[in-house]
Amino acid sequence: MAGPPMGGQSMTGPPMAGMNRPFPGPPPSGQGAFQQHGTGPTAPSGYPQQSGQFGGLMSGPQPGMPGAFPGSPGGLAGPPQKKLDPDSIPSTTQVIEDDKARLGGQVFSTNIRGQVPPLVTTDFTVQDQGNASPRFIRCTTYSLPCTAELAKQCQVPLASIIKPFAKLPKNETPLYVVNHGETGPIRCNRCKAYMCPYMQFIDGGRRYQCSFCNCVNEVPVFYFQHLDHMGRRVDFYERPELSLGSYEFVATLDYCKNNKPPNPPAYIFMIDVSYTNIKSGLVKLVCDELKTLLEKLPREDGAEASAIKVGFVTYNKVLHFYNVKSALAQPQMMVVSDIAEMFVPLLDGFLVNYQDSRAVIYNLLDQIPDMFADTNESETVFAPVIQAGVEAFKAAECSGKLFIFHSSMPTAEAPGKLKNRDDKKLVNTDKEKTLFQPQKGVYEQLSKDCVAQGCCVDLFLFPSQYLDLASMADVPSHTGGSVYKYNNFQVATDGEHFLRDLRKDLQKSLGFDAVMRVRTSTGFRATDFFGAIYMNNTTDVEMAAVDCDKAVTVEFKHDDALSEELGAFMQCALLYTTISGQRRLRIHNLSLNCTSQLSEMYKCCETDSLINFFAKSAYRAILNQPVKNVRDILVNQTAHMLACYRKNCASPSAASQLILPDSMKVFPVYMNSLMKTAPLVGSTELSTDDRAHQRLSVMAMGVEDSQLQLYPRLIPLHDVDASGEAVPAPVRCSEERLSDSGLFLLENGHAIFLWLGQASPPDLIQSLFNVPSLAHLQQEHMFTLPELDNPLSKKVRGIISELLEKRPNSMKLQIVRQRDKPEMLFRQLLVEDKGLHGGASYMDFLCYVHREIRQLLT
Repeated sequence: MAGPPMGGQSMTGPPMAGMNRPFPGPPPSGQGAFQQHGTGPTAPSGYPQQSGQFGGLMSGPQPGMPGAFPGSPGGLAGPPQKKLDPDSIPSTTQVIEDDKARLGGQVFSTNIRGQVPPLVTTDFTVQDQGNASPRFIRCTTYSLPCTAELAKQCQVPLASIIKPFAKLPKNETPLYVVNHGETGPIRCNRCKAYMCPYMQFIDGGRRYQCSFCNCVNEVPVFYFQHLDHMGRRVDFYERPELSLGSYEFVATLDYCKNNKPPNPPAYIFMIDVSYTNIKSGLVKLVCDELKTLLEKLPREDGAEASAIKVGFVTYNKVLHFYNVKSALAQPQMMVVSDIAEMFVPLLDGFLVNYQDSRAVIYNLLDQIPDMFADTNESETVFAPVIQAGVEAFKAAECSGKLFIFHSSMPTAEAPGKLKNRDDKKLVNTDKEKTLFQPQKGVYEQLSKDCVAQGCCVDLFLFPSQYLDLASMADVPSHTGGSVYKYNNFQVATDGEHFLRDLRKDLQKSLGFDAVMRVRTSTGFRATDFFGAIYMNNTTDVEMAAVDCDKAVTVEFKHDDALSEELGAFMQCALLYTTISGQRRLRIHNLSLNCTSQLSEMYKCCETDSLINFFAKSAYRAILNQPVKNVRDILVNQTAHMLACYRKNCASPSAASQLILPDSMKVFPVYMNSLMKTAPLVGSTELSTDDRAHQRLSVMAMGVEDSQLQLYPRLIPLHDVDASGEAVPAPVRCSEERLSDSGLFLLENGHAIFLWLGQASPPDLIQSLFNVPSLAHLQQEHMFTLPELDNPLSKKVRGIISELLEKRPNSMKLQIVRQRDKPEMLFRQLLVEDKGLHGGASYMDFLCYVHREIRQLLT
């Protein structure tokens, strides 16, 4: 059975003492809480606004309150009260384990409307029977409120997280490709929706009614088929577009630029050969790796070789292009020093087929590190490098991707030159938002040019100081690209980690030059889009490329009432070019229930999707308003959603009881964790570039990645069965779960730590590190586990390499000893505890939200 049992709710903990504080004004209206602009405080006047504190609503104890919230030294000191037992408050790890026990390993068939799927953390198999797999689309709720009034009342955002190219496991069928030849896909005349399982055939099969706009269309003669006694076409099961939730159409020339078929895409590798990158050994590392990596360029299933062409550029203050035509004995270099008017000095021989030109390319990759070995040029340009890529794709009439390996802020005289604008004095002021905003002008125009040409930018940064990531990452974040960052890069400790990222990135399956549209049935519509996307108008989501890890979060609003009987439909259509240069349409359809009962809506909510939406909308909001306002809005909306449930759906009980919907019982953990993330914490100790980087990487995340980022996995390794298959179940992300004699692995998809308790048994240390005790561990032991021939070493290395394989990004292993200085980084990820840079513990947050709920209800 999908979803929790009827009326599922969770009660928590003993009553909170003496609560009689005025509620800070009504929360903002509408589901998407960030509509308000301007900077008016949402906290009531009269409360000191203190930095780094939760919501900034309160500091010092207030009359009639159990201590201060938060962060007064004694936590919740003040009048004596029952100490809440940490085990009595809802546990994320428990929710995850319960879902695994109930649904793990099972088949999830998509033949039922509005079915709530297993959690993203559960392993299950999907059988497409008419709705898109949850790997492609997840929703904040699978039962939409029937009216805008209901939606406003509960303030639960209505959104879908769409990952159009999600990877499917080996045991699931890849998408079928439907080819209707010259006529192309069949579409509704009025709203242009594509043929799908929700279309109703009538009139003996001669016409069909569109389920999105209700228009009645003629069935083309070649597509006619008789109906059976149920009114279904007799070829129902032979046609993917009638029986499946997801499938592809081959696109005709009408869907291609200038009505001609596209060329296969190209990859250009652009290497900054300034002094830092040469000296660190990075340039040599990249060149050596490319020799083997170019053998593994993505290719169509069954194809002998990849159709992707490759090109090479090196640069510092000027750009060097290389002719690597297969007929040449030696590569030829051409220099462009007029960077203000960027052009590509050669057409023939710049973008080549790797297999044909392999010898010349090898030659070039051998020569590049030596050619620049004695450089002392430390200045770089950046915008002209991207411009050169766009020009090359224009000349070759193709789309593609730039892989840029860059070290420092571009300070050389050129378009896009940047200056240091990092100012910690802006933190916690109304101007803090400028730290996240890209510098206007050149980069905005570049994003536009890139998207128009289908040029995606992936940026690998190796900074040793501030480089204005907010501006440099602006183009990648609007072109479906990724940004990777390696602070103070050293080949010995970071080399492998960077290469893992590069290998994953280069081999990802993806589509190019993509446009996505989300159509809905009448009564609601898509109003807002979040992701590594570009929007020229309000409906077309443009992506120069979209890979298997990129997700677009779409918010919906009512424009009329929805019907419980008919339900609600959405169709995501993505037009793109394949890696072999074929134009295709990828279609994902999903049907949802509609309800006039709020309890039904709450029962069908999905916490992991909700938090993905809140993270993205909060991270967008900090571009326009003070971070503190955004935190206040998040708390207000959390309290409002939960108060509405309590008031309208919960069975009566003492006001002192905190009652949460079953589907949202761990929502407060995630929300509190989100408020403690670097972009939302006003702390001058955090690097501006790191904050900007995290903000941008979350904007493109799917549900599984945001879930892990906000609730890392903490795995106890000291009691692992070295001979068995199983990995120990994760424990709650809190210091209380650590033990002095324990070994724990902590990972959140971006960082991975092995934590060693100070009383770790010497035999465990010997088995893992080949040294007799913790005291013998040296600095060089702190980034890798030696390959030792014993069961424990093999098991632990196996667990780590499986995680590295599974996650979209590489993670750098950091080994930390209890009470050593680097342990601080590890502790930041224990999200149930008080934040190191401000922010409440989960327990304090829950008590606080409970008080807010009671205020709302009285």
